[in-house]
Amino acid sequence: MEIRKSTSHDLETILWLIDEGRKKMVAQGNLKQWSNGHPTLEQIEKDIAGGNSYLVEDEGRAIATFALIEGPDPTYSVVYNGAWLDDSPYYVIHRIASCSGVHGILQRVVEYAFTKTKTVRIDTHEDNIAMRNLMKKLDFVYCGIIHLANGDPRLAYQKTIV
Repeated sequence: MEIRKSTSHDLETILWLIDEGRKKMVAQGNLKQWSNGHPTLEQIEKDIAGGNSYLVEDEGRAIATFALIEGPDPTYSVVYNGAWLDDSPYYVIHRIASCSGVHGILQRVVEYAFTKTKTVRIDTHEDNIAMRNLMKKLDFVYCGIIHLANGDPRLAYQKTIV
């Protein structure tokens, strides 16, 4: 698997991968996380323009997408019912999605993120049991609840390497 930055030419592929990710979440009982058109086309375009959008490819075929954004993230400024492990500089993984039948994507993305930083934060909907299990498997620490710009709560995680 290789990871590369996305370009505007990849927009259709990214939107397809996001839709695939949405279908997988719904099939697993997570009906609310990416409902109502989230993530938006504008958000994906902003990720690309900012150099924060990536594709994971296997033998030249796009199998996953994600955004990796250097903090601080405004929605991470306040954590309820917990606290971040520290206030060191961090990157955030957002909008990760893969096509059906592929495995190990989050682990590969986390490994990639740690080539850029020593601290990674990520959040997910409480109904996203698959992601929550992966966070535990990958040794992320649950830190509390953050709220998105629209007020929706998300479970927040952090992992720091020494």
